[in-house]
Amino acid sequence: MAVLGIAVFSGMDALMKGLVLAIGVYNALFWRSLAGVATSGVPYLLGSHRRPTRTAIRLHVLRGVVSTAMGLLFFWSLGQLPMAQAIALTHIAPLLSLFLAAWLLGEPIRRRTVLASLLALTGVALILIGQGRAELGHGAFLGAMAAIGSAICYSWNIVLMRQQALVAAPPEIAFYQSVIVTAVLALAAPWLAEWPAGQWAVILSAALLTVASLFLLSWAYARAEASYLAPTEYTAFLWAALLGWLVFAEAVSPWTLGGAVLIIAGCVWAAGRREAAPSAQPQAEIP
Repeated sequence: MAVLGIAVFSGMDALMKGLVLAIGVYNALFWRSLAGVATSGVPYLLGSHRRPTRTAIRLHVLRGVVSTAMGLLFFWSLGQLPMAQAIALTHIAPLLSLFLAAWLLGEPIRRRTVLASLLALTGVALILIGQGRAELGHGAFLGAMAAIGSAICYSWNIVLMRQQALVAAPPEIAFYQSVIVTAVLALAAPWLAEWPAGQWAVILSAALLTVASLFLLSWAYARAEASYLAPTEYTAFLWAALLGWLVFAEAVSPWTLGGAVLIIAGCVWAAGRREAAPSAQPQAEIP
């Protein structure tokens, strides 16, 4: 389910890259988030749900703020780099999240998980070597820095997904994520927001894919530890390479293919046997 959620999210990335090129990063993210409030609000408000706990509200707000910074940095980098390369740079996030999960959640760091993540990270390094040989220019360098900054935010976001999933159901998480990101972005709306004429079909499609991905990932993170699921993030590169080639005619180099092999190997290795993680208990409070 986590891998499926990543695949759906990668499809949203392809739509957002097109939006960023058409209307800019702020407007692409703001209008998608606003549409996400409507698409996530229907299942949340119509379904049976409890009032969010104080712990859940705190986590919703925190993750919403972190996700806003993460999204602005990442989608700006998508406008500067090929999709596969931007995604590759963000793959330091699962490795960082292993240590954050140990620090914030008290999760054990298994030797298999660390070694598998290092193997996948080697694949990312191989891709970066290829990126350097391509000589994409100063804009690509700034895009790379933005992608790395986004990855740092996303490593925290992975841990927050696990914390949220233990105290809230997927519809609640998806709804409040959309509301808080929209509220943060709306602070700059009087100066930056522009009506996205002709882009509403793409915006609504991106919002639907975002909500679907949040549902899938919330379901997965309620049933497995963040340190166990983190390596599945590496599969995003495979989808980015495919979609970048199909939609934007972005070539996939031998360096990229070699890195992909190592990334897949790391993910398969990390998915070895493990003890069951605590399941979600929405009514519980996290200390």
